[in-house]
Amino acid sequence: MKLNGISDNEGSSKARMRVGRGIGSGKGKTGGRGVKGQKARTGVSIKGFEGGQMPLHRRLPKRGFNNISSIFYNEVNLGRIQLAVDAGKLVDGIVTEASLIQAGICSKPRDGVKLLGMGELKAALTFEVAAASKSAVEAIEKVGGKVALIKAVAQSGAEA
Repeated sequence: MKLNGISDNEGSSKARMRVGRGIGSGKGKTGGRGVKGQKARTGVSIKGFEGGQMPLHRRLPKRGFNNISSIFYNEVNLGRIQLAVDAGKLVDGIVTEASLIQAGICSKPRDGVKLLGMGELKAALTFEVAAASKSAVEAIEKVGGKVALIKAVAQSGAEA
């Protein structure tokens, strides 16, 4: 068997209809589109149109809104940071959003990192984050660490 000898079974596929090639062809003039109107034009599909009945997207009530100035933080607990330090993923020093992502604590960059106080921190680290809870700041300073707050910048478009 050779590749150039392979073909479809006889009658298994029909040839494409060439529309709009003169009136005598039987598919000329309107090309099978009927006559006149919006749907006879090329590239038109009326999405959501239900034949004059009130469409579903207008029958349902509007609810809520998207706040364009909202800020989405990566929330990280101190206990999770201590686990990363114990595993050797975070070395002692300055902890930033980039180092947390590299250590696998945060999955992707958002508008910044917020430290939360759940768990126990034993390592004295310096944090450069967008926000921190009071309990997190107290726990960090208790073990000899520091918290420097940097300004969070909201990215365009809301994430949910």
